[in-house]
Order: sequence, then C-alpha cells, then structure tokens
Amino acid sequence: MNNKENIKKIIIKKPLTLDCGRTINNYPLAYETYGKLNEKKDNAILAFHALSGDQFVSGTNPITNKSGWWSYLVGPNKAIDTNKFFVICANVIGGCMGSYGPSNTDPTTNNPFGTNFPVITINDMVNAQYNLLEFFKIDKLFCLTGGSMGGMQVLQFVANFPNKTKTAIPIACSASHSAQNIALNELGRQAIMADQKWDKGNYLSTSSSPDKGLAVARMAAHITYLSKKGLQEKFGRKLQKRDDLKFSFDADFQIESYLRHQGSVFVDRFDANSYLYITRAMDYFDLTKQYNGNLSNAFKDSKAKFLIISFTSDWLYPTSENKEIVIALNSSGADVGFLEINSDKGHDSFLLDVPDFLKSIKSFLEANY
Repeated sequence: MNNKENIKKIIIKKPLTLDCGRTINNYPLAYETYGKLNEKKDNAILAFHALSGDQFVSGTNPITNKSGWWSYLVGPNKAIDTNKFFVICANVIGGCMGSYGPSNTDPTTNNPFGTNFPVITINDMVNAQYNLLEFFKIDKLFCLTGGSMGGMQVLQFVANFPNKTKTAIPIACSASHSAQNIALNELGRQAIMADQKWDKGNYLSTSSSPDKGLAVARMAAHITYLSKKGLQEKFGRKLQKRDDLKFSFDADFQIESYLRHQGSVFVDRFDANSYLYITRAMDYFDLTKQYNGNLSNAFKDSKAKFLIISFTSDWLYPTSENKEIVIALNSSGADVGFLEINSDKGHDSFLLDVPDFLKSIKSFLEANY
C-alpha cells in the first residue's frame, strides 16, 4: 500500500463528536472525484463504498493498479455517466486508504493508533463525509448511492440530512445487521486477533502484520458474497491443475485455490485493524433503534426519491431485509421504487456486470435528472 502521497485529502478542522463519546478534529478524509461539477452544482452524486472498498470507484486504482470497484457502473457513457454527473467518493474514517484510521499516528504516543483508535459507527462515517458537500460548496446532491455497507451509509445520510439529496439508491443492504451477519463478522475478527502477529493491534509498530488471520477473514467473508449456485457453476468439484486428489492439505480443488488467492491479494491492500473497525461499525448499525423502534421515522423529513435494489441470490442481505426499508419508506410517505434483480452472482452482484442492474440505475438517474 505505497504511493499514498498523491491521494486527495481534505483536513477537517471542525470537531466531530463520535457516537463512542470521543471528539476528533483536524483529521484527514481522503476522496476521489470523477466527471465535472456543473455551474449549478446540481449534478453531484455521492457514492459510498462497502467494507473492502475505497475512494477509487472507477478507472485504475493508483495504489493497487486494479480496476476501481464500480468500474462497470461509473464512467464515461456508463450507467452513472461521468460525462453528465460529478461523482464523489470518500474513504470512510476507520479505513486504510488515506482517511483517519487506526494506522494513523496517535499524537499522544507518536505511534500508530492501532486499537487505541476510537470505535466508529456508520453514523460517524456519514457525518465526516458530509464535510465534502461544504468543501465543494454543494447545497444539494443529485443522488446518494452505495451497496452493502455503502447502502447503510445512504440510509444514514438521508436520516441525518433529509434535505441534502434529490434521489437515493441504497443497494443490497439492510437497516440493521442480522445475528447471522454479526456472527460472520465476528468470525473474521477472531481470525485476525488469533494471529500472533496481530499483537493486540500494535503490529504496525513492529513492521509485521497478521496477514494469515486477515487472509482467513477475507476468505470467510468472500464466501458470503457469492451464491451456492454461482460457486457450483464456476467451480463445482473441479481439481486445481491436476488429474487426481493429492491426499494432502494442499489446494486440491479450484475453489480452495481461488479462496486462498482472494485472501492473499487482500492483505496487500487492506489493514487488519481497519477490518476490525469497519466490521464493528457495520454490526453496530441499527437505524430502527436510532429512531426508537420506528424505522419510518428515519425518513419522515426526507423529500428524496428512492430506488431500493436487491438481488435474488443475495443471502447476506436478502430481499426480505431490503423490503423492510421499502415498507418503512412507504409508511413515511416517501416516493419509493423497488427492484429485485434476477442474478446468480450473490451479494457481489452490485459490483459485477449484471445488465439489468446497470440498466435500472441508468434509467432511474435519467428519469430524475
């Protein structure tokens, strides 16, 4: 994760009191933009990234040299057309791509924060990113969008700042984490903390890293992003470059090799402590609880037009959880549309080339611009 000197950042001087009670100020928020802000400043789309994402939405990520996570959706002449729209995306606080996070230096010790970094929430992430509107002097966004944790941020942003966007597209998300999702995240966190090199979060001071634990966390999470049918069709029981079983614990099956690869490339670009903090923020997210058990109250002041999108094979954030958001929006009198997209690619469908999904976003944006 080198070459970070060229990452765009703003330093936010305004104090932010976090949900945990601590106050931060003079902290960096890293961001990237695509397209051009028009004179009226009414063509801005704020995109929120998911757990393992960052601010590099489209084109080539300059840090990893891989394609941006939403390259299928965002770019010139794509569904979110950067010839027409100005797309902004920030690395969330708690992240590891230039924003304020556990790898930053703690001024009281001159060492990386590690687990001395404050525990952050989706609400904290959104309140930090609101500063981007003031930075660009945007009075009202045209659209908010994001999938998974990005969708949670869309919901929180609308609840916090009901008059600051014309439209909102939360994708493949829920208003609170299910017990299953909390359990899966805890599995990942325990894998990291069981790695001896984690060293109670102090590994950055010793220039080692809990790579094995983080790789296992990523492998476990990656399975949840896919679907049983998709995995079966892609891998089945195919062997990895051999004709027969090796009778060992090497990667006999293609799926094993694929998961090991996913784990190993992830540790090159992601910080283990950031993984702990961001998954914790997702688990703590409960918009219904924030509004005393009535989710519709979160949206009662918003005039935004919503499009909620789910996918048939997403078992991590199933359609039923997306529909709860639709029901709450309907109860609050909001203008809301709902689409369940047929896809066998699981939760990751929102990141992939799913033509019906891309078309739906394009037509919604064009109809409302």
